[in-house]
Amino acid sequence: MPAPPTEEQTRRDSEALLDAAEALFYEKGVRAVGMDEVRAASGLPLKRIYRLHPAKDDLVVAVLRRRDLRWRARLAAAVEAESEPRARLLAAFDWLGRWFAEPGYRGCAWINAFGELGPSSPAVLAEVRAHKAAFHAQLADWSRAAGLADPAPVHLLAEGAIVTAAIDADLAPARRARAAVEVLLDAAR
Repeated sequence: MPAPPTEEQTRRDSEALLDAAEALFYEKGVRAVGMDEVRAASGLPLKRIYRLHPAKDDLVVAVLRRRDLRWRARLAAAVEAESEPRARLLAAFDWLGRWFAEPGYRGCAWINAFGELGPSSPAVLAEVRAHKAAFHAQLADWSRAAGLADPAPVHLLAEGAIVTAAIDADLAPARRARAAVEVLLDAAR
């Protein structure tokens, strides 16, 4: 009988699984990807995959949760490189434009997961809502620091730019949303 996996092996297996699942889910969609495809891409046996994540929804949640931490950290690093509050808020839209230009950009992973699974998966829906709440809280903090009393329009501009850029395969929505935020900031003065 083989020895149980070590903590380090479990960590490596989990990372390999999440890397493979994230790439496949983002490129093809959650429903289009079967667990056999995840198995082949990760190099892990199905039995191991299901020990790590007993259901596909559990795997989707883990992928989204890990992606959220990386995605929001990258955004925050770009914004916090600026010292002036107005420049910080506008830097969020500059970063969005760079994200839209990345090879393989397919829009927001959380909106995509919601569009596919919607309320049929309460766990995925909760993870989508948690990501959006955290992203909107970041934008709200930067908006208020820049002098906007109501950050809701900034949320809508960011979300609209993300979706429109994916649908149109165009970088312009980030520039347009940034310009609209500049108008809001000028009006708030």
